[in-house]
Amino acid sequence: MGNGGGGGGCGNKRRQKVMEGVASIALLPDGSISGHFIHLPNSVCFGLVGSELACERECSRGEDYRLIKLTIIDYNRKKESNVVVECKGHDAARFHSIDHAHGWENEVVKEVEQEHQKNKICVSFECEKLKAEKAAEDHIRQFMPKLAGMDAVVNVGRMIIQGLYFEPEEGDDEDSSIRG
Repeated sequence: MGNGGGGGGCGNKRRQKVMEGVASIALLPDGSISGHFIHLPNSVCFGLVGSELACERECSRGEDYRLIKLTIIDYNRKKESNVVVECKGHDAARFHSIDHAHGWENEVVKEVEQEHQKNKICVSFECEKLKAEKAAEDHIRQFMPKLAGMDAVVNVGRMIIQGLYFEPEEGDDEDSSIRG
């Protein structure tokens, strides 16, 4: 995982299920993101929504570096979980979890620490296919129609999520719950 100020920390000692699949993410002009993650091989779909955290960039970071509060939505259970990720790259983005946000403003540091206390979720995404202009708009119309006409670029690539866990609903079989 990325070392975004801390090495990603995804090698937790507790056995965690790792979900691998494909993500399709629209990068919107305002810095927010919207998309979905398809967990393979069962094709379970999760929503992805993110907003850039307003903060001063560390002087050691490049101009393409930013922090994003990423919300992962389990549509089946109607639950969501948040994680703060670093985003590198302009149109072809790479997301990686961070362990800490030392050097950032206090509000950002507290946000990262608060999310880690709840449940340490690790996310890794690498853009493998960048779609812009007509290709992006066609993709958005087909898979994310509410975002049509917003002048977004689309990143498609492999995503890994580790540590995502939603408490089972009453009557759920523990084995069928998403574990992380």
